[in-house]
Amino acid sequence: MNIEGNIVRVKKSSEELFNFFTKLENYEQLMPENTQKFEVDGDSFIFGLKGMPEIRLVMKEKTEFSNVTLGAASSKLPFTLASDIKEISENESEVTLKFNGDFNPMMAMMVKKPLTKFIETLTENIAKL
Repeated sequence: MNIEGNIVRVKKSSEELFNFFTKLENYEQLMPENTQKFEVDGDSFIFGLKGMPEIRLVMKEKTEFSNVTLGAASSKLPFTLASDIKEISENESEVTLKFNGDFNPMMAMMVKKPLTKFIETLTENIAKL
């Protein structure tokens, strides 16, 4: 299952955005208002949204100034969340969030709507940076 967020323009260089996304504590600024838990632990963080199970994300991959990919710490629900960064000018970049999950059809049907909303919220909060 793939979900791609809207492309958002941010008044930051690709280097600034890359550095933002590689500091896991910064993801707390992007989380929805209904976040009940957010804790950074080394190269991972755990977050919990109201009415949802807690999820631990681990830093999986970094491509300098263009991509930061987080992945699920649990193999029960394998997925990744990538932040693709494209420099527009010295002080402006575009960001696209891409969610890729390997779920069975029943699970995909149940989580698609809340995940799409979650990606939209993260994208809206990135635009405010």
